[in-house]
Amino acid sequence: MLETYYTVKGYGEAEIVIEKSRFICYVERATTEEEAIRFIQQIKKKHWDATHNCSAYMIGEHDHIQKANDDGEPSGTAGVPMLEVLKKKKLKNTVVVVTRYFGGIKLGAGGLVRAYGKAVTEGLKAAGIVERKLMRIMHTTIDYTWLGKVENELRASIYAVKDIHYAEHVTIDTYVEEKQKDDFRAWMTELTNGKSTITEGEHVYVEFDVAQ
Repeated sequence: MLETYYTVKGYGEAEIVIEKSRFICYVERATTEEEAIRFIQQIKKKHWDATHNCSAYMIGEHDHIQKANDDGEPSGTAGVPMLEVLKKKKLKNTVVVVTRYFGGIKLGAGGLVRAYGKAVTEGLKAAGIVERKLMRIMHTTIDYTWLGKVENELRASIYAVKDIHYAEHVTIDTYVEEKQKDDFRAWMTELTNGKSTITEGEHVYVEFDVAQ
């Protein structure tokens, strides 16, 4: 599992008009090629009357699935530029479709490359980009007498609290980066004068918004 990677937040769409041609970009997260293909087919069905429905996607931890489709545009003027935008932004598990309604003015190869690239850039802005960080959930169990101090310190720290469980004792679940596990354990032990029990939980990805 990757420690960190970038992907889209979710669904998004944006439209630009260049020389009377409409370019509508649709963006979605896809973790498998089947999901990507299904999304592309949905857009093609929605815009069955469009001049072109070009697409590109990057799937897998190591980008082992990369596909681009010009859908009738001159070779290399649509799908590849769209894929290049995904690569430039280092996005994984992302599919994009750009629907074009021809406006009567030919853009030329260079114009098409710029138009499709710009459409994807605008679509990604609409969808939003996130960084997914692999975190370990650390369970810290303490007596109620420590709750106020520990919770306040955690809220003011670099660590994010996931849940607090109230039973005979209190257990606080905290997101901690793998490389920070030992530091967290040492800090929590010192904070509670050794009166806490700290155990490791499962790995989960936590998403953080990325400015564009």
